[in-house]
Amino acid sequence: MNKFMDALGAKIAPIAAKIGGNLYLTVLRDAFMMSFPLTMFGSFIVVFNNLPFWPDSLKSTFSTLFGNGQNATMSILTVFVTIGVGYYYSKAKDVEAIFGAIVALASYLILTPFFAVFDKVTQSGLLTLDRLGAKGMFLGIISAFIAAKLYVFLVQKGFTINMPDGVPPAVSKSFSALIPVMGTLFVFLIVNALMVGVFDTNLHDVIYDVIQKPLTGIGTSLPGTIVAVFLVQFLWFFGLHGQVIVNSVFEPFWQTNALENADLLKKGGSALRDHGHIVTKSFMDTFTVSLGGSGSTLIVLILILAIVKKKQYKEVARLGLAPGIFNVNEPVIFGMPVVMNASLFIPWILAPVVSVIIAYAGFASGLVPLTTGAQVPWTMPVLISGFLATNSIMGSVLQLVQMIVIGIIWLPFLKMIDNSAEI
Repeated sequence: MNKFMDALGAKIAPIAAKIGGNLYLTVLRDAFMMSFPLTMFGSFIVVFNNLPFWPDSLKSTFSTLFGNGQNATMSILTVFVTIGVGYYYSKAKDVEAIFGAIVALASYLILTPFFAVFDKVTQSGLLTLDRLGAKGMFLGIISAFIAAKLYVFLVQKGFTINMPDGVPPAVSKSFSALIPVMGTLFVFLIVNALMVGVFDTNLHDVIYDVIQKPLTGIGTSLPGTIVAVFLVQFLWFFGLHGQVIVNSVFEPFWQTNALENADLLKKGGSALRDHGHIVTKSFMDTFTVSLGGSGSTLIVLILILAIVKKKQYKEVARLGLAPGIFNVNEPVIFGMPVVMNASLFIPWILAPVVSVIIAYAGFASGLVPLTTGAQVPWTMPVLISGFLATNSIMGSVLQLVQMIVIGIIWLPFLKMIDNSAEI
């Protein structure tokens, strides 16, 4: 068995490393992380404005007074992701990054319709929040990468204006970026003109209907979520950071659903309940990672301290309990170890998969309110995080049920290693 795992790991590692080191996925990951402080601020406002013990009248007042905290952060997340993609891609190519950021944002906005339809009446000169948030996420990512690549290409090909020595650096850099920026924006302006003038539509709606909705539906379905959780565990088993690798692929799907849930919450609890999404960024962080880190191992540490006699495992559990409460479980993964430990392969893979199915069923049945779109920090301790993500004690109850089931799955394997000849 160990030889098989070694051979499998030798084949998996190069593939996973290639995925994890992919420039586009790395840039996308960094772009989302750049917006993390802003989404955390917006999430705090969402949680505070919608605490379950506020009366409806007070919720409405808070929404009026503090709603811009959400509007200026979470609701326009695509703006920040677009800036981040342009910045980090240009930086990776050793090109002036700030101009890569602004040309990416401007290119995205050129493709954005500046009108809205109210009661079948079209009003021009309006830029709606959904275009800058959930609905525009995929177009923002795609256009930012294309714009950044075109800008970098023009710079590297020497289409720049070089100012003489003595000119202030800010002025020199602006002139140097002038032709690449204008050339990039001109291309996007022509594309938008063709979409509007020839096809009588816009890329926002085309990308949303043709790409974003189908891919998000697949990626956030129960099978898609099971695949994501399985891959996280499988990669971690071979010592690869599964969370980073898998999240860089699935993050746009989860974030898009989270933004849509937050927008629905503004319309009232019934809108979120009837039209909201189960699988969001908050769902993945709160009902997988927040149970003790990747693998949901907090209950495993508690069981080891309670029933396992071997000193090695007890020592690891004592050292890992404090960070495990805050969902940091590298001491467990590398200390027990879980990595390449064939005797723990089954519970390591099976328990999180079963746990996420239980969580999905809890939301699908209506027993647990859908996540509000607020992004709860993954380091938030269990039970607290469940409440904050759903604004309901049922979120905490669901986490407790998950931990019990995870413990039941792990129990026979812990007894097996405790009774083995291994010291």
